[in-house]
Amino acid sequence: MNISQAAEHAGLPPKTIRYYEDIGLIEPGRGANGYRSFGEADVHKLRFLARARALGFTIDDCRTLLGLWEDQQRASVDVRAIAQKHLGEIEAKIADLRAMHGTLSHLIEACAGDHRPDCPIIDRLADDPKI
Repeated sequence: MNISQAAEHAGLPPKTIRYYEDIGLIEPGRGANGYRSFGEADVHKLRFLARARALGFTIDDCRTLLGLWEDQQRASVDVRAIAQKHLGEIEAKIADLRAMHGTLSHLIEACAGDHRPDCPIIDRLADDPKI
């Protein structure tokens, strides 16, 4: 199948598929005409990558996970370690977002929101180097 058909089956844009090929995540065959030719195995890899990326795994993690997926002798501890590391990163991002939410909520409450120029939001943005 051509790249458009593979994209439709995998749920990815053709541009993403070309990018995955450029960075060596997939290697579709080439027909006599030089066009990419995708088989079911390629589409399956693309779906795997789409799901991994949807969970927020990095390209490097995807490369490693794809290699582990293809390795029938893999140890599940290796897969679990990657997933646990990623979960830790997600939890750190959630904590950061909660802190931002708290700060912004506090600033919004402190702002009168009237026609006067006084605004604690602007004051905090102007004075606090941590924001």
